[in-house]
Amino acid sequence: MRVNTSDQNNVSSPPDLSGLKVLIVDDSKTILRTAEALLSEYDCWVTTASDGFEALPIIAAFKPDVVFIDIMMPRLDGYQTCALIKANRNYRDIPVIMLSSKDGLFDLARGRLAGSDKYLTKPFTRQDLLSAIQAHVLAHRQSADQTGEALVTGASQG
Repeated sequence: MRVNTSDQNNVSSPPDLSGLKVLIVDDSKTILRTAEALLSEYDCWVTTASDGFEALPIIAAFKPDVVFIDIMMPRLDGYQTCALIKANRNYRDIPVIMLSSKDGLFDLARGRLAGSDKYLTKPFTRQDLLSAIQAHVLAHRQSADQTGEALVTGASQG
């Protein structure tokens, strides 16, 4: 039996997310379990919180690479949580991706004003999560690697 290698080359390989630290903040246990199971398949370290108050100390201890935050939550909502993360100089560079069933222009604008890096509408797909991570986290890692290389190259030339 002959295998068509051109078809194999067209299949995109899954992103290398091994060791990526992800915090998911949502008051829906279903969303938490689904996202955690999906990201664990890619060897991500996933931690969850049910609201913003629970998330803030986790961010300090866990130092996630990316935070997914639901907007509508009790006590401290996603907008407030995002604004607090972005106001802290130690955490402002962490990509924050808002999750919501609302997709109106006002909701998108309010998320951007709070400092969110992206907005995913629920229900989201596996590809939505992976695309958001690739666009924000992996791009940030590559940028940091290039900055580090430039610093090393500059130091060795000087």
